[in-house]
Amino acid sequence: MNFGYSEVCLAHDTGKRHPENPDRLRAIRQALTRKHGVEYVESPPATEADVTAVHDEGYVKELREFCDSGGGNWDPDTVAVEATWDAALESAGLAKWAANSALDGEDGRATPFALGRPPGHHAVEDDAMGFCFFNNAAVAAQAVIDDDRAERVAIIDWDVHHGNGTQDIFYNDGNVFYISIHEDGLYPGTGEIEEAGEGGGNGTTLNAPLPAGAGDPEYRSVFDELIAPAVLEFDPDLVLVSAGFDAHRHDPISRMRVSTEGYGMLTAQVRELADESNAALGFVLEGGYGLDTLSDGVAMVHEVFDGMDPVVPEEEENEEVREVITELLDTHPMFE
Repeated sequence: MNFGYSEVCLAHDTGKRHPENPDRLRAIRQALTRKHGVEYVESPPATEADVTAVHDEGYVKELREFCDSGGGNWDPDTVAVEATWDAALESAGLAKWAANSALDGEDGRATPFALGRPPGHHAVEDDAMGFCFFNNAAVAAQAVIDDDRAERVAIIDWDVHHGNGTQDIFYNDGNVFYISIHEDGLYPGTGEIEEAGEGGGNGTTLNAPLPAGAGDPEYRSVFDELIAPAVLEFDPDLVLVSAGFDAHRHDPISRMRVSTEGYGMLTAQVRELADESNAALGFVLEGGYGLDTLSDGVAMVHEVFDGMDPVVPEEEENEEVREVITELLDTHPMFE
């Protein structure tokens, strides 16, 4: 794979005890040194025009001034320093690079994966939250639409937390289909089945909130029965994966049971889906806070594109997840 990466993202220093710290990228780089066919690519940072396409201008100005003054705690969880401004623009720029590279035809072993931080999917139009300042995937999706490179973009978010920011930004927009599979009730407490979009975006939000303990069989079934048919119906030009790895069974801040091999399964499923829908495909890093599980997850994505055939679990999904699938099939506008 081609990995977008910049040392600028390491300068966003949240402190050693903060779960979203520079060691996340260092661990990923270390794990990838043992893999064949890894290429690193630098890209220009996002511009203020790029980020104000999805964020309020007043918020962007406030964040720049906050960082210029030395930063601090934006909220109890979201920490900034002076260098956070440049890192956030760089992270959004890497996501934009992934989207454009995919649309340029980079696929197979050259599939793009943006290794940026801070992450983005909690950043709403006018606020930072949940370790996120600019919504990287949203910036990328809007940029390629505004540049007439794509008419429709699907964002598949497999981070364990619901991407409330991405959902909110595109909730009334029928050109972007936001799909999230996440742990029910976990931060930020959004992402209910009933949240399906409004106005022109009616039906282009799909949430699959799963109970704690869901693992590989449950994720497989949700992808096969909900995500794949919905994306095929939407018919995107580009699929972006908001790739968090905190649903791993050993991640320190979630209770899900996805294995490292399970992330390989998800990667193979999304690659097959992009091929079937004739869509470009790119990945954007979100969460993942166990250094070993995060780095192993990213390395597993690479392994699949390097030829590995992941194991697909034979077990059936549990009854609680079957109920989620049934309710969405019965009520979501995409399945009418």
